[in-house]
Amino acid sequence: MSFFRRYGLYMAWIVALVATAGSLYMSEILLWEPCKLCWLQRIFMYPLVLLLGIAAYRNDHSIVVYALPFPIIGGGISIYHYLLQKVESFALKMGPCKVGVPCNFDYLEGWLTIPMLALIAFILIILLLVVGRKPE
Repeated sequence: MSFFRRYGLYMAWIVALVATAGSLYMSEILLWEPCKLCWLQRIFMYPLVLLLGIAAYRNDHSIVVYALPFPIIGGGISIYHYLLQKVESFALKMGPCKVGVPCNFDYLEGWLTIPMLALIAFILIILLLVVGRKPE
């Protein structure tokens, strides 16, 4: 546990960095167009790379208070997005998108979807920030 307490901030930054790189890979290399909810999740993930990177470099654990709302809100959006993809009654309530990919479209076609990957990243970041909020 002391390892996670000492390096939790660095590990949270790495998770945010990998999630950001993965989302950019999917949209820029694989040319998968992100939907509106994907963009919202990105809005809450991308700043974490910068915030947590600077805080990890400076060993500033006080950033946790300011950074924690990002993965909490982003995780909530991911849960809603996943429900849109997997629960038919949610998808029926959301009307068709006027532009771009519908939010219930699933590129990966399985239980592990892009919103689920984002949710896993947000949960990992939350856990690592909570555990690593105070160094030993």
